[in-house]
Amino acid sequence: MDREGFSRLELYIRQEAFVAAQEARLLEGGFDKQGFCGAGAGTGWVERYCSSMYLPPLTPVLFLSLVATPAIAAQAPAGAHCGLGAEFHAGRRAALLASVEEGVFVFRGLPETRDYTPFYQDKVFWYLTGVESPGAALVLDKATGREVLFLPQVTQNFEAWNGEQWDVADPWVADLTGFSEVRPASELIGVLKELTDEKTVLWTSRHPHVALAGCFDRARSFNRRQEGDPLDGRTSREKALTLKLEEFLGLKARNCTPQLSELRRVKQPEEIEALRRSAHAGVEAMKEAMRSTRPDIGEWQLEAVMSFIHRRLGATGPAYHAIVGGGANSLVLHYSASNRRVLDGEVVLIDYAPEFDHYLMDITRTWPVSGQFNQRQAEIYDAVLAAQKAGIAAARPGAKISDVERACSQVLKERGFGGLIRHASCHYIGLEVHDVGRSSKVLTPGVAFTIEPGLYEQSSGIGVRIEDVVLITESGCENLSAGAPRERAAVEAMMAEPGILSAEVPVAPR
Repeated sequence: MDREGFSRLELYIRQEAFVAAQEARLLEGGFDKQGFCGAGAGTGWVERYCSSMYLPPLTPVLFLSLVATPAIAAQAPAGAHCGLGAEFHAGRRAALLASVEEGVFVFRGLPETRDYTPFYQDKVFWYLTGVESPGAALVLDKATGREVLFLPQVTQNFEAWNGEQWDVADPWVADLTGFSEVRPASELIGVLKELTDEKTVLWTSRHPHVALAGCFDRARSFNRRQEGDPLDGRTSREKALTLKLEEFLGLKARNCTPQLSELRRVKQPEEIEALRRSAHAGVEAMKEAMRSTRPDIGEWQLEAVMSFIHRRLGATGPAYHAIVGGGANSLVLHYSASNRRVLDGEVVLIDYAPEFDHYLMDITRTWPVSGQFNQRQAEIYDAVLAAQKAGIAAARPGAKISDVERACSQVLKERGFGGLIRHASCHYIGLEVHDVGRSSKVLTPGVAFTIEPGLYEQSSGIGVRIEDVVLITESGCENLSAGAPRERAAVEAMMAEPGILSAEVPVAPR
């Protein structure tokens, strides 16, 4: 342990000893030990002490020891883990460094949330570190191979309200993450000045921050609208970082987003495993929604059933906001209200899937509320299914996404439904539901993307979309979500099985 670390530890021990002494002193005075000032319903010893008329000279020190003392933990808190494993994230950093000839990279994670929603790390920062902690930063130096993780100091008071956090002083952080150098976040600029001079190539990511259940294309569009708004004009966080670093260091930063996007486009084995887990939960939830569907059930109830199955099977959360549309709502591509009952004679279209360890699934199925397809529903459904099968057959190494798109649309047009096509049939998937990558790139093993042809007939109120995630293999592709029924007979058979919302359970009013 270095001198600074020893001094911090010595200070911590002294402060802890002082708190213990003050506690004993209060107990001797008749105060009980339960409760905490402002945090509990009862009147505990700290609350009564804080509000008492007698304030001994050392009270401010006691208060600071409770509020401002860094929280140092000897071992990682229960459940703490480094993303998909320290080796995976180290490999991604090494691949990024190998993609350039020279330079220093700078990345920042997100700050703590402004409300009480759970913290969710920036996609790019998580991909490179596996660190799920606010206020972190990363510096990579190509010349020396130096990797520095920066973490903030966390107070005991913050942890009292938010649980155990990753702290720069925690000795287990280096072992868990694989970073040999972990430094206080306040030292970021100082380290950068050590590593850079007027000839240094500085790299930053311009990839827009993607919120939970979002995607980069919408985030980028939002940023442009906000920056162009004459009554707002705020720049994005990633752009602000680049501008500030250029100002502080006197350098012109380059954009490493293209290199990162290509790395993310081809999935590693750990990423594929996360996608498989996500697909399994998504498939089982879709099957349960089919079983639970009956006339007059609420869209919100089908959404709730699927959310329950996702979480029951270990999903981190939703991959995106649920699209559960019955009747005319099946025509709305990103319908999100889920506030209508589905009726006999209609179809219900559900586009909803979970997330596992930041990796997202995207599954859509459409089925008749009655349990049996009528003639027009069957005609449209069969065309969409045939189009998807053609797309899956076209997905193989050496092809491009445009080849898959063409295969899907050709079937729909040949069957006379060209006028009912309203969207493209493919997009990459991974850390984001519309993941990064250029559609002009040749497909190679490890690339994952969706195949989702759809038809939308306004006059009949029938919207049909069938969507699966495929993974390119050495010989073709694997449908990761094939377990959710697609054939009409299989869909109808699944609907005939009893579900969580069985006929004996009354439909709740809305």
